[in-house]
Amino acid sequence: MKKILVTGSNGLLGQKITEKVLAEGRVKLIASSVGANRYPLKEGYEYAEMDILNPEKVKAVIERYCPDAVIHTAAMTNVDTCEENKTLCRQLNVEAVATLLSICEEKNIQLIHLSTDFVFDGKNGPYKEEDAVNPVSYYGKSKVMAEELIKDSKANYAILRTILVYGISHDMSRSNIVLWAKGALEKASPINVVNDQWRMPTLAEDLAEACLLAVEHHARGIYHISGKDYMSIAGLVRKVANYWKLDQSYINEISSVSLNQKAKRPVKTGFVLNKAIKDLGYNPHSFEEGLLILEQQMRVSPES
Repeated sequence: MKKILVTGSNGLLGQKITEKVLAEGRVKLIASSVGANRYPLKEGYEYAEMDILNPEKVKAVIERYCPDAVIHTAAMTNVDTCEENKTLCRQLNVEAVATLLSICEEKNIQLIHLSTDFVFDGKNGPYKEEDAVNPVSYYGKSKVMAEELIKDSKANYAILRTILVYGISHDMSRSNIVLWAKGALEKASPINVVNDQWRMPTLAEDLAEACLLAVEHHARGIYHISGKDYMSIAGLVRKVANYWKLDQSYINEISSVSLNQKAKRPVKTGFVLNKAIKDLGYNPHSFEEGLLILEQQMRVSPES
């Protein structure tokens, strides 16, 4: 049985990988993140406190556990914060990757690296893996820089690009668009939603499964991983409202320009998923199926 080390295990994707490993037992897991373990179940895996900005600590943890693969989920993902604090963004999204990469190269450890649809400019989506990157934000640029480092290395790697991940986890440090829209509409709070950006939202469970499939299939290269349904952001929010029978009159559709955000967003992304389906057996849920899974989880653990 393979041993995997996951960075950023306190985050949404990290927790979903832990959840999946505990339920299915396909690999041995070492979860790692900054600070204490926020996942409520503490048995069936090991936890190592690890700051990815501390190269000595990263090396010590990896040498202690000797994993077969590292799934690198930790990153700075707030697009506007990345634009405002480029130094920290580069440290977290590029320099930390360089640290992991050198260790994985040296010890022949497979690196599964999470990237984003924001490496593209959004003019010609949905995108295939081989399409040219052209980021319009510093966040996107930082992820391209990390991808280039990885591709230029001698490491055994797979880069999994994903889109607009949603789901529910324990003690969440940040929300996502589905939970935000549901929460606001339940409180009858008016919300502004852009109607000129298109995405393929990704259920966190599907992305966690793709990470494990990439390890199991010895995946090499770039893979596009997302949900299968293509929709505008406004359309997504209206689907959320429909599913939970919430009042759509509180949804105010606006253009991206009127938001005046620090960082530009690509207009139309989306992915062609054929490679992941063929090579990895990836089989994502529909958006409606994802909402049903969320609803079931909220019934079991409403405080999550």
